[in-house]
Amino acid sequence: MKKRTPVAKIMTSDVISVDICESLKKVEKIMHDRHIRHLPVISHGKLAGIISHTDIMRLSFGSLFDGQESSDEAIFDMLKLEQIMVSNPKTVAPTESIKDVAEFLTKAEFHALPVVEDGKLLGIVTTTDVIRYLVDQYE
Repeated sequence: MKKRTPVAKIMTSDVISVDICESLKKVEKIMHDRHIRHLPVISHGKLAGIISHTDIMRLSFGSLFDGQESSDEAIFDMLKLEQIMVSNPKTVAPTESIKDVAEFLTKAEFHALPVVEDGKLLGIVTTTDVIRYLVDQYE
C-alpha cells in the first residue's frame, strides 16, 4: 500500500457545487436527483461553505409524517442556504495524503472535505472515496 498517495487520486474532481444564493428547495432537488450527500457552496468564485444531506434532513418533516411536504417547502422558503450550510469548512490540499485525510475523517463529525488549492475548489473527498481506495488495495 502506498502511504503517501495524494488525495487528488481519489477525490471527485467533477464536483457539483451550488451558488450561495441558491434556494434550499433547489439544493434539496439537486441532492435528490443526483444522489449527492454533500455540496460545496460557492460565493464570488470561492468556497464559502458546504451543505450536507443531513443538514437538509434536519429541516424536513416530510420523511417523518405523511402529508407534511408542504411544511418542508414553507421551511425551505423561510431559510437561506447561508443559514444552514457550514461556513468556512475544513478543506484539504490536493497533495494531502489519503492516510492523513482518512485519519482526520475518523475523528471528524462530518464525512466530506472540499479539496482546495489557491482558493479554488478542485474537488471533494468523502469517507466513501477513502473506503473505496482501501478496498481497491486488497484486490
